[in-house]
Amino acid sequence: MISRLRHLAYAHKLGLLGLVTTVLLGAGCQNSASSDPAPAITPDTTVPVTALTGSTLLGEYTPAQLAGRVADIPLVGSLARYSVRVYRLTYTTRNTDGQMVTASGALLVPVATTALPVISYQHGTIRPDDEGRAPSYYSQNSELWSAVSVLASTGYVVSAPDYIGYGASKALPHPYEHAGSLASASADMLRAAREFCKKESISVNQKNFLLGYSEGGYATMALHKYLEEKYPTELPVTASAPGAGAYHKSEFAKYIMNSTQPLNFLSTYVWVLDTYNRVYKLNRPNSYYYQEPYATRLQADPFSEVPTQATALFAPGFRQAVLSGSDAALSASLTDNDIYDWKPKAPTALFHGTADDYVPYFNSQDAYNAMRTRGATQVELRPIQGGNHFTSVTTYTLQAFAFISQY
Repeated sequence: MISRLRHLAYAHKLGLLGLVTTVLLGAGCQNSASSDPAPAITPDTTVPVTALTGSTLLGEYTPAQLAGRVADIPLVGSLARYSVRVYRLTYTTRNTDGQMVTASGALLVPVATTALPVISYQHGTIRPDDEGRAPSYYSQNSELWSAVSVLASTGYVVSAPDYIGYGASKALPHPYEHAGSLASASADMLRAAREFCKKESISVNQKNFLLGYSEGGYATMALHKYLEEKYPTELPVTASAPGAGAYHKSEFAKYIMNSTQPLNFLSTYVWVLDTYNRVYKLNRPNSYYYQEPYATRLQADPFSEVPTQATALFAPGFRQAVLSGSDAALSASLTDNDIYDWKPKAPTALFHGTADDYVPYFNSQDAYNAMRTRGATQVELRPIQGGNHFTSVTTYTLQAFAFISQY
């Protein structure tokens, strides 16, 4: 499982290298007795007007230096136009328990005089033992180091939240695949980024583009919905291109419990369950969710190895509860994280590999169908034929940036 996650990070980086070429050439909880989940985060009336709390310049890099990071693809490097200043921002956001915390992220700023658009870039899954890959460290193995930096150099300010649980908030558990906090932490980072730009007289226009793949795709979808509901004037969404996110959580859970084939992603689903058990105060023991010896092993280490067969991992009673919906509090926690059934106003393109066995394609298909049914006229479904969760990354990044470049 660890190797597959690292494969994803590496594939993501390769995909972003490809997208720069295409775009630039083309463009010049509750307790077990309750059935109600914890309330969704609604910080628009309680989050302070000021989000930014601090900034640190990590470095300034010339076009030649940035080009050197993609030396194996000289054409991409030749497109670097502006020097880029990289900052680590800290800002306030609301955690899943309602408490204000200090979070962080990276901000990539081209040294330019024209007003530039802003991209909010939501990163993919980062295990706790890969903390150094979080954006605000700006390390060489992060998603920002090479291609995203070259992309910024062509004229985009890039806001990249760490999310809660990384960077300045690394002492806190990351609320993995929790829609509310992924959205609010990303939105508050975007607010902090624009506040910083205003403070430093960095010229940005009103365009906000949203991008991300896998957990980043889920976070992007959640962020899009959140911004249109909470900040339609302050942070209008220009266009959004989420990729391969698990948007239909309640159906995804049933898919897993019904599965008879091997599933290579079950350790990440354990992470989701651990998050929801904590956030929604379900407070179930591991023995409720898992069979032995895994219940004991996961208690000691939530990231320990698990089998690939759902029937071998999950307790029969838990599987039945998911399939029948008999555990009302658990079902409510899943539906509270369903973000597929709403009506986006801004142009939206959903990208997904049709052979994805990590985050099944139906997540994007269901979102597209629900959005169209609600009357969304600017939503597109972009299937990546034959692509799985990893081989689809390059195509996603190429097409996603081509999509937003229209606006």
